Amino acid sequence: MENMIKFNAVKKNKFKLLLVYCIFVFINISVNRLVKHFGLPLYVDNIGTLLGAVLGGYLPGIFVGYITNIINSTADPSNMYYAGISVLIAVTATYFDDKGFFSSFLKSLVTIPFLAFFGGVVGSVLTWFIYGPSEQGFLGQIGYDFLLDLVDKAITVVAAYGLLKIIPKGTAELLSLTDWRQKPLSHEEINEVKKTGTRGLSLKSEISIMVCAIMLIITVATSSISFILYRNQSMEQYKEMGVNTAKIAAASLDPEKIDSFIELGETAPGYREAEAKLQEILNSSPSIKYVYVYKMTHKGYKVVFDLDTPDLKGEEPGTLVPYEEDFLPHVSDLLNGRQVEPVEVRDRYGWLLTDYEPVYDKNGICVCYACADISMEDIVSNGISFLAKILSLFIGFFILVLVLSIWFFNYHLTYPVGAMTHVSGEFAYNNEEALEVSVDRLKALDITTADELENLYQVLVKTLSDTVRYLEEVKEKSDQIEYMQSGLIYVLADMVEQRDKCTGDHIRKTAAYVRLITELLKENGVYSDMMNDEAYVLSINYAAPLHDVGKIKVSDVILNKPGRLTDEEFEEMKKHTTAGKDIIESAIKLTGDTSYLKEALNVATYHHEKWDGSGYPTGLKGTAIPLSARIMAVSDVFDALRSKRSYKEPMSYEKAFSIIEEGAGTHFDPSIVRVFLDNKDRVIEMAESEDVLLSFGKETEDT
Repeated sequence: MENMIKFNAVKKNKFKLLLVYCIFVFINISVNRLVKHFGLPLYVDNIGTLLGAVLGGYLPGIFVGYITNIINSTADPSNMYYAGISVLIAVTATYFDDKGFFSSFLKSLVTIPFLAFFGGVVGSVLTWFIYGPSEQGFLGQIGYDFLLDLVDKAITVVAAYGLLKIIPKGTAELLSLTDWRQKPLSHEEINEVKKTGTRGLSLKSEISIMVCAIMLIITVATSSISFILYRNQSMEQYKEMGVNTAKIAAASLDPEKIDSFIELGETAPGYREAEAKLQEILNSSPSIKYVYVYKMTHKGYKVVFDLDTPDLKGEEPGTLVPYEEDFLPHVSDLLNGRQVEPVEVRDRYGWLLTDYEPVYDKNGICVCYACADISMEDIVSNGISFLAKILSLFIGFFILVLVLSIWFFNYHLTYPVGAMTHVSGEFAYNNEEALEVSVDRLKALDITTADELENLYQVLVKTLSDTVRYLEEVKEKSDQIEYMQSGLIYVLADMVEQRDKCTGDHIRKTAAYVRLITELLKENGVYSDMMNDEAYVLSINYAAPLHDVGKIKVSDVILNKPGRLTDEEFEEMKKHTTAGKDIIESAIKLTGDTSYLKEALNVATYHHEKWDGSGYPTGLKGTAIPLSARIMAVSDVFDALRSKRSYKEPMSYEKAFSIIEEGAGTHFDPSIVRVFLDNKDRVIEMAESEDVLLSFGKETEDT
């Protein structure tokens, strides 16, 4: 039901558009007829064409111009040949409007010489090909027509601009001929769709080339066939004219007087009368170039009559003329008085079609031949004119079909495919909200081409919707796995921690400090290349609880000794770093090379290394110590200073901060110490927060 309402609305809108375009056609015709009524040497038949082009675009402008010439051709058929000129004017006007030339009066005047070029120069060349050269000569005719058309197009542009100013704003959007089979795209969206790159030619270019190729093939084939048929028909007409002319000439002769005409010439009785009849026949058509009468002999033609023409004086009666080369194959037939086919001759007299008609006496003997030469030169000029007419008809139709095809494929194929490609190309997978927005954007296209493209669109929507749903499920499972993984890490860390009766909540507190320090480093742009890598920061936070996992291999006696350790015991305690390394390396071999285990390896092995190289187990120095271990070192020492042990009371915040500050550049990374001390209030807030002591899942969710 909804689609039917939309269809009826579109249909009603298109009817209104057609009515408006017909008004533009009426403007063209009425103004043209008015100008003709006053006898002005102008046409002014493109005002409506410019209105259609500026307000509607290429297709409406071309439609108005083309239909105008078709209707005008009912009064003057030659108007049809200039439909292509009107189409070119419409294309030019639309192009200039797209460039903003009709936004102001002065800019619109710039279009006048360009429009006059098509109306005056191109139109003049077309006229020269169709009707032949004028008395002014080729260049003179072009110059005159161009100057005249400048006036014509100046009136046209000024009148069109004036009408555009009184037409309400926004009319251009209403008059734009569209056929959306989807949610209409804005100009910005269309430009984005056009920017969609392709490895080869775009679909629009391929369609344009295909339509051009088809139209070109049709044009060449149709023009060639038409020209061949025209030429053959013209040849037949000339042959018929030659035969009929020769027969009429033969009928005007008295066979019994032929010999006396040859012997006595103009003084022979009846000669003048016969010559006058032949002269009348010669003057009956401009295509009849020569009329003459010959008596055939073995030595050549003997002249009976040879009429004078403006360009050639005829031979005197009785003159013997040698046979021309083109007639040598027919001499035998001519001597025997037989009928011969018309002979096509190209010689110094031009391109002629000669017909010989035998004249028989009462005994049936051929006494002479009445001859007529038909000039074939007009076939060339008429053929050029014929081709020019055909091509001029095709130019307008060609452009109309091309623009109509591009318009149709834009709305039924190019825009829908481009929109799908653009939206799909910007499909975001980074979070659930972005996924839903991307799917909604695709659904909002609402492509309804009712063909295979719509089927493809529906399948694409379903596929991406299912993909989003699947990704959401995968993410949910992944979150559960991460939650379990984090829990297992803390369980393992708690198992180690429970063996040390003195450490209390050391695991959770140090992990909280690590998380805080990574946040501070990122906020202050310290080690930004690494801190902006969310995956890396996440792996550090996952790894923090495992920094003392190696203590599981330390003796309970040493681990829980109430007093200070001896040197030998301390050496055993130091081995928890390498023990942690061995444990995590074994885990990596079993579980795979995951990023958080890499950082867990770094943290467990190197968190007791010192900035000046005096730490253990390897004595690494400066930035050679992994960043995660340097962060862990500050967190580990600060919590140890603030925690109660069997052999000491917790230090105050001031004292703990002071010791951390003293260790900058010797024990700790100075950059880390700086951001740590610059944010003492946040450190204290973190230390006092009860959230730090909550379940292990809290850290993962916050990270």
